[in-house]
Amino acid sequence: MTRIAAFFDIDGTLYREGLITEVFKKMIKYEIIEPDKWYKEVRPSFLKWDRREGDYDLYLLKMIDIYMEAIKGIDKHHIEFIANRVIEQKGDRVYTFSRERIKWHKENNHVLIIISGSPIELVREMALKYGFDDYKGAIYLLDKEGKYTGEVSPMWDSVSKKNAIDEMTQKYDIDLSQSYAYGDTSGDFTMLKSVSYPYCINPTKELLDKVRDDEEIRKKIKVVVERKDVTYNLNIDDIQYV
Repeated sequence: MTRIAAFFDIDGTLYREGLITEVFKKMIKYEIIEPDKWYKEVRPSFLKWDRREGDYDLYLLKMIDIYMEAIKGIDKHHIEFIANRVIEQKGDRVYTFSRERIKWHKENNHVLIIISGSPIELVREMALKYGFDDYKGAIYLLDKEGKYTGEVSPMWDSVSKKNAIDEMTQKYDIDLSQSYAYGDTSGDFTMLKSVSYPYCINPTKELLDKVRDDEEIRKKIKVVVERKDVTYNLNIDDIQYV
């Protein structure tokens, strides 16, 4: 018997900000990296997006590049320790809508799966915290001594997420025609397109443009924007850029 699944992205979809930024802060606090890695490289990119300047998708890719360089040569257990602390202290900062959807899916016995571009160490902690059945995240490669090499097997792009969907569909015998997906950036596009009930959560302009250009997903997409204590359900055809 096939099952219904709900696929969730994390950053900007479940978690209200970017988890990778919190990792940098903790690495500095525990003196794993020099403060310059944050103040000279990471912080300017963060502040640029915080002022809503530039493209969010490009901002995420920039952060990933800096993260890969920052963790090179660091022991795996250090990042696992930091991931645990980040989720322990910041893991409750999630959107009300997404939290309620997770609760609803659990009540209906759906398979809950995270597919996120965040480092797998963080994804694992979020999956445990919110009771997901399975998860996929970016895997930063290790050498024989358990230190990060600066290389990565990604999970933030559309191709990787589509492959993850296919793998999970086979693993759990999922009926995609009855399933759900939640994402916010262009990297989530194939994940959203794969199911019958896709939700854009506070979507980027790039994702909205992709949806508008694809007749198949445009007919079924739901756009949700959460601001303060109000959740807005929007019709994509009524959304205008300012």
